[in-house]
Amino acid sequence: MRLAVINDYLDLAREAADWARLAPGIDVRFHGRVSEAEAPQLLADCDMVVTAREETRFDAGLLEHLPQLRLLVTHGMSNAALDLPALAARGVTVCGTGLGFTMATVELAWGLILGLVKHIPAEDRTIREGGWGAGLGRGLTGRRLGLLGLGGLGADMARVGQAFGMEVIAWSENLTQQRCAELGVRLVGREALFAESDVLSIHMRFSSRTRSLVGRAELGAMRPDAILVNTSRGPIVDEAALVDALRSRSIAAAGLDVFDREPLPPDHPFRSLPNTLLTSHIGGRTRENILARYREAFEDVQAWLAGHPIRVVAAPLAERHVATAQP
Repeated sequence: MRLAVINDYLDLAREAADWARLAPGIDVRFHGRVSEAEAPQLLADCDMVVTAREETRFDAGLLEHLPQLRLLVTHGMSNAALDLPALAARGVTVCGTGLGFTMATVELAWGLILGLVKHIPAEDRTIREGGWGAGLGRGLTGRRLGLLGLGGLGADMARVGQAFGMEVIAWSENLTQQRCAELGVRLVGREALFAESDVLSIHMRFSSRTRSLVGRAELGAMRPDAILVNTSRGPIVDEAALVDALRSRSIAAAGLDVFDREPLPPDHPFRSLPNTLLTSHIGGRTRENILARYREAFEDVQAWLAGHPIRVVAAPLAERHVATAQP
């Protein structure tokens, strides 16, 4: 049997686990970033694949070229690049991992916020070019942090914002007054969240319900000096609308770790807009987290080989039918 560990461009999988401890006779291969064009040839003879989050799209088209694939392991328990119905129909078991130290995403969100309000990238660039002083930054104390989503990450964002002396407001469809009171956050309506926030940070799961949740109307309601930060998923924000808002300066800036297409296309407008601060979907990708995810991916492979899959995201249709038929 053959196992491919792909998109391991930091070469951490081999450090995280002793893959030679898998059942005898398993051929384990390690690859860096695998493009959609490369995947059919590289993975054609693989029975098992471990992939990083949303790096390679496993859809019906690719699966036609992977007749032997029976196990796919992904970092995390959700992955927008996986066509789960197509994988189930092809008899592939999909397993996931934990997220590790989730505060890493909060740390990055605040890095983007501070980078934008303090003009840190511009200051660094100006000094390196021989200048001194790129502009006047702003403070956070006394300003208003708006949170689109107040789950675990949103709660951590709120605590840091409060430590900076910010007022914190929040909205999501099912957010309650009790939850807000527990965290010292003011519950507001959806329109008020966008209109009143100096900094708006997104912390929601991506689904059909949240696709383009932040559109032209929401961006249009924001203040001209407000900034938007997205470390959740790109499609939660209408990308074309955000480009227009940044170009017209109807909002001041955006700090973005996630995008509709990843890697971000070379000619994407975000790359040339002066009021963006961009990172490459690194929110949860700390060294500690990646090592932990590969250790759990190794456990997933071991458990599947033993006939007892763990952390199952999606089971093959045949297995579901058998389970349903049990008395």
